[in-house]
Amino acid sequence: MNFSFEQLALKKRYPLRISRGETTGSVNLFVSVESAGVVGLGEAAPDATADIGTAASCQREIEAFLEASGPVTLDPHDAWQVARDAGLSSYSWAAVDIALWDLLARQAGLPLFRLLGLPLRAVPTSVTIGIVPIEVARERVPEILARTGARYLKIKLGNPAGIDADKAMFEAVRESASTFGVGLRVDANGGWDVTDAKQMMNWLKERGCDYVEQPLPVDANDALPALFSGRALPIFVDESIRVASDVPALADCVDGVNLKLMKCGGVTEALRIVATARAHGLGTMIGCMGESSVAIAAGASLGALFDHIDLDSHLNLAPDPASGITLVDGVVTVPDSPGHGATITC
Repeated sequence: MNFSFEQLALKKRYPLRISRGETTGSVNLFVSVESAGVVGLGEAAPDATADIGTAASCQREIEAFLEASGPVTLDPHDAWQVARDAGLSSYSWAAVDIALWDLLARQAGLPLFRLLGLPLRAVPTSVTIGIVPIEVARERVPEILARTGARYLKIKLGNPAGIDADKAMFEAVRESASTFGVGLRVDANGGWDVTDAKQMMNWLKERGCDYVEQPLPVDANDALPALFSGRALPIFVDESIRVASDVPALADCVDGVNLKLMKCGGVTEALRIVATARAHGLGTMIGCMGESSVAIAAGASLGALFDHIDLDSHLNLAPDPASGITLVDGVVTVPDSPGHGATITC
């Protein structure tokens, strides 16, 4: 197999602010894997707060791994374990893993979802509105909904200014979205303590919120049982779950898990997380970070496995450097063609 790399700068249409800070764009790494004349494409969207925080560091990590380990097996499951044992970051390996699955599907002449034995079926995605001033929310929400035709909004809360600011933000979004008939969800990104989370969940339930994601910080996982007992809304965790082995410890105090390909290391571990979550009777969600349509296509290929979908980062790029997927009635839809369906176009 031959590996090649390309780093591309991605600019967000709107900066995304969450409880931990704001991002305006990123440089992502695109990895191509060629075997017998067929090429698979993957993507890493590094997290600036992680140990491997840049596209350049992801590329160096992958190149060092390839030099040390020798040829990579075409079996993504075996390759994922070798990479995990070698200590590769999830962001770096996600790019390789996605490329391997794309390559296998292209070699088989099948869409990735068919290679995995899945139907082309999915629930509509949420689109995200970050923490912004009230007047900005009132302007931005109608534009986003009119442009995308989305059927759900995910509202970022956990404002460092406190829950009064969160309430004002939610009300502004709800009012601005009222004529569109969309569902509302909330992601606090670990921005609340237990007291605030309980109060906000009761308050949000009265205003039609569907669920709350990551209400508490990761270092407050031990407080989840107290929040879970008597909860007003379903609780999904995101940052608290990285790989499948993290699921059992929280299975009795959450309603569901949100996996991300960048966070878990690609399609291979995503399949394991879904299986583990289902075995524990939990709901499933797939989210995203700062990916283009390349990694979003890989995630959307798994769409039939999820109760909730939050694959919208490509919709906030100006421009998206890749193409191939479409938004149909709010559903991120991959083409019925070999591979995950996305290609680099600029």
